[in-house]
Amino acid sequence: MLLTRKQTCQLGILLSIHRQHSKIDQILIHQQIELLEVLTGFETNNKYEIKNSFGQRVYFAAEDTDCCTRNCCGPSRPFTLRIIDNMGQEVITLERPLRCSSCCCPCCLQEIEIQAPPGVPIGYVIQTWHPCLPKFTIQNEKREDVLKISGPCVVCSCCGDVNFEIKSLDEQCVVGKISKHWTGILREAFTDADNFGIQFPLDLDVKMKAVMIGACFLIDFMFFESTGSQEQKSGVW
Repeated sequence: MLLTRKQTCQLGILLSIHRQHSKIDQILIHQQIELLEVLTGFETNNKYEIKNSFGQRVYFAAEDTDCCTRNCCGPSRPFTLRIIDNMGQEVITLERPLRCSSCCCPCCLQEIEIQAPPGVPIGYVIQTWHPCLPKFTIQNEKREDVLKISGPCVVCSCCGDVNFEIKSLDEQCVVGKISKHWTGILREAFTDADNFGIQFPLDLDVKMKAVMIGACFLIDFMFFESTGSQEQKSGVW
């Protein structure tokens, strides 16, 4: 059976993702500092470099959100985030819908959809209701639960890293973590450009590794993004 051009392109992207992700157990995500945002407080589209454990850039990620949404909805804004490889090809797309920003409304909590290639969902990250702790469920493309993520009661990056543990479904075994790295007093005080590290088992399914990237971005926007007068949250409230 002959493949269409679209199918061939999608297959090429899947092979590229498999080649990149199958060899890594750690990902570094560094948000770029936007000078206009620092000087004016005017929220711009976030941009990130995604690197392997050797510091080599494997992807570039850019938010695609209009000006009104960024500056009116702040960190709670819905967004599309496009992840591009070093050849300039979009390989992963993240879609975050507009959801309630407080755990007071457990029927409309945060989530993000991960597509790879773009348009083909491979997993979801769903916020799980808890009165005190940031909790999330990692799901596959069939919306079947695969892993859990649990964060600290107080999400505050004051002179130290903040760790969100990746756990088995019964939450008895820690298999990895998503860490927000402390970047220094000046950068933390005057910018919202954050650095993250993701650690997971080397043999974790490559699709789930991509979903972990989506989880990291959702955590960044929920707890470490600030816009104008809207400060970052220190917990689920």
